[in-house]
Amino acid sequence: MTAPKVDSELVDLLASLRGEKPLPLYDGAAPSINPVDIYRSVITEELAKIAELDASLIYPALEWTSTLDKGDLILAVPRLRVKGSPVEKAASWAAAFSLSSLIKPPVATGTFLRFDYNPDILPKIIVIEFSSPNIAKQFHAGHLRSTIIGGFPSNLYEGAGWKTVRMNYLGDWGRQYGLLAVSWKKYGDQKAFHTDPIAHLFDVYVKISADFKPEEDGFKAAGKRGEDTAILESRGLLGEAKAYFKRMEDGDEEALALWRKFRGISVEKEIMEMAERILLEKGIAEQDNGAVLIDFKKHGAKKLDVALVRNRNGTSNYLLRDIGAAIQRHHTYNMDKMIYVVMSEQEAHLQRLFKILDLMGGEYAALARKIQHVTFGKVMGMSTRRGTVKFLDDILIDVGEAMHNVMRRNENKYRQVDDPEKVADILGISAVMVQDMSGKRINNYLFNIGRMTSFEGDMGPYLQYAHARLCSIQRKVALTHGELLQADFSLLNEPHAIGLVRLLAQYPDVMGHTFKTLEPTTILTYLFRLTHQLSSSYDVLRVVGAPEGVATTIARAALYEAARKTIHCGMILRGLSPVERM
Repeated sequence: MTAPKVDSELVDLLASLRGEKPLPLYDGAAPSINPVDIYRSVITEELAKIAELDASLIYPALEWTSTLDKGDLILAVPRLRVKGSPVEKAASWAAAFSLSSLIKPPVATGTFLRFDYNPDILPKIIVIEFSSPNIAKQFHAGHLRSTIIGGFPSNLYEGAGWKTVRMNYLGDWGRQYGLLAVSWKKYGDQKAFHTDPIAHLFDVYVKISADFKPEEDGFKAAGKRGEDTAILESRGLLGEAKAYFKRMEDGDEEALALWRKFRGISVEKEIMEMAERILLEKGIAEQDNGAVLIDFKKHGAKKLDVALVRNRNGTSNYLLRDIGAAIQRHHTYNMDKMIYVVMSEQEAHLQRLFKILDLMGGEYAALARKIQHVTFGKVMGMSTRRGTVKFLDDILIDVGEAMHNVMRRNENKYRQVDDPEKVADILGISAVMVQDMSGKRINNYLFNIGRMTSFEGDMGPYLQYAHARLCSIQRKVALTHGELLQADFSLLNEPHAIGLVRLLAQYPDVMGHTFKTLEPTTILTYLFRLTHQLSSSYDVLRVVGAPEGVATTIARAALYEAARKTIHCGMILRGLSPVERM
């Protein structure tokens, strides 16, 4: 083992604590980025000796805790798969553990070993530098849920040093587009389109969807009865839509002109045709009465059943177009990883896509291994076809006005905000986004504008308020960055201060865990835990007129600035724009 690279201040501190004994380095340890890894390394070193186990098994098993009352790091003994009783092992290891100036004696709680940092040493190790970088770009508005969730892994990977390309693939080819084209001929208005094209297309789509609903219900009923719906689908509005789409695929210029008016070409036909040819030549797909299908049971994927890649009337479908889109992106970007942020209802579709690419072999199989599906649930209470959906612009106007009304209640603070309307808009965006990511992304949630704009509970406005309050503290103490860097952190010995430092120490681990799961709520939950700890600390850890003296004031101000920086970075990572006054 070689000594890991750490900052000079940490090197000096560790030398005073461990003498000439170097800090062991384990796979995944990064003490200069995550000082908690110092504790992990020391605990692993001692525990490996006591338990006579491979250190590589122990190090990754030392996990951060969800609440501070459970300790700072915890080890589940069964995870190490040792022989004998885990309860007895935990107790004997705790009793044999050598005393260390870094940690308190470990405590055995059932099958777990609990480790607590020494509060006298902790502030010196954790709060060394608090000028955290701005690790992500500001969120750009787009389709409500998929863009909010899609923006998160983009920010996360960019923060980790990846070059990220963001894209929205709009469904602009197929039956639904054919239906829109029919609707345009029936309800389209050039003047309305010119004034607000998106809103007008939405209106005409809602109208044609209402006209089409009786037909659609008829198809579903016939399908349930086991009837062949081919004849039904060739008539009425769906027949018109399919005919229009067929004209597009045949290269009819009039049909394509309208399509270009609404959106440019997305997936080249040549790529789709090339992919289809490979599928047929390799025997992956087969022809059946004009359709091209894949029987996944023949390829060891029974759960994926049978899927069409070309319809019976000769038109392509979503699966074939998605194959072409994936290959086109591979050729364009030659990426190391591609993430599909798509609703959970499409999971089977994407599994088929990934399996098809794998079956194609060669570079396409390699591409399949680079792809990941990040799924999410529905926003309940909205329906595009019924016209009950609210556009994001309208939502943001509503929540912005709600935030503006709240800000006006405190005239003194309101006058101090440079651009109150802009701040209100930012608060409104935060309200929408925080409600969306409050639970696990796979869960559905009910859109509730009243709840999202509330300052009560763990919602966007409260998180923004927590950041703004810390900014206010820094303005009042009026200390420079250089003065804060000279803080004597050994003065942070109150329980509230130690609690804050312990939470700040968890941030790198929270980030690491989030990078593995791509779960937005992990960081959000952590940020609210931190803001709760801050709220309970202000009356105890005073900085303005603190009776303990100037040195304590500086140490506490530096601690609050470290907390503000952490909240700021966490918010930016989540696509939020932190405000300084509100």
